[in-house]
Amino acid sequence: MKNNHQQTHHILITGGNGLVGNSLTQALLREGHRVSHLSRTPSIIADVTTYGWNVVNQQIDARCLDGVDTIIHLAGADIADETWTPARKLEISRSRTESIRLLYRLMRERPHAVKSVISASGIAFYGDRSDEILTEQSHPSPDFLGTVCQEWESAVGEGKALGLRVVIFRTGVVLTKEGGALASLVPMIQSGFGATIGSGRQWVPWIHLQDVVGLYGLAVRDSSLAGVFNQTAPGLLTNRHFMEALARHFHKRLWMPSIPAFMLKLMMGERSAFVLNSARAVPPEQLRQEYRYLYPTLDQALSDIYA
Repeated sequence: MKNNHQQTHHILITGGNGLVGNSLTQALLREGHRVSHLSRTPSIIADVTTYGWNVVNQQIDARCLDGVDTIIHLAGADIADETWTPARKLEISRSRTESIRLLYRLMRERPHAVKSVISASGIAFYGDRSDEILTEQSHPSPDFLGTVCQEWESAVGEGKALGLRVVIFRTGVVLTKEGGALASLVPMIQSGFGATIGSGRQWVPWIHLQDVVGLYGLAVRDSSLAGVFNQTAPGLLTNRHFMEALARHFHKRLWMPSIPAFMLKLMMGERSAFVLNSARAVPPEQLRQEYRYLYPTLDQALSDIYA
């Protein structure tokens, strides 16, 4: 139902069929906004118009900007699902940077009404930082994912030269039943083979999917919000405490020895950084004041997800 007290927007989402994009699209439609997708595949959600593009060939349907005032940029090749060959690494980077540049090029070529660009980035920006409390001012990591995040944010930031308000969320580990980290961890726990990973001392920068969606909604509504923000829950935990909370929730015990870091590095190569890196990236005070987290603690998040 449309909220008459709230300004409605026409929002164009890249990556709208993904885990976050799908939930976000539905939430924005419920709030009365108009939503279009820029994608190679049509949306299965009614009321969403899909415009085609091909980032590799630098092709885009110019009509995608018609009436749009806000762009949410979530597009990017999945980091976790393939081995990082040199070709895959290039695809991971270009799918994030060249995609938004293609939109900016279109905006320079024709009249449009876009005022805001809200983009994803990743908590991998910081790399492996032990117990250091990471804020948006902390320096980036020189590793592959850190470099990808820097290039991604830099490409999105080019929108400022077009007079756009730019908001960037460095998203943590998104918790949902639909996929992501819990999809691989929960079956292990339920079958009694749950274990801490590596030292267990690494910080897990998690966030519930509904809070990710809620924060994007805040950025759409609040035109004073600009800059880079850590998109994580207030109640961060180390891997050991995270796994213990998960086991407790399913009435299991962690009796297995911890999975050694070297084994993960052998199995996953560079991608083992996902589970071995420690990123104590806390949400900024501004977000805590302006947004009421639905699931600030892991126990609350798990109770909702596995209600």
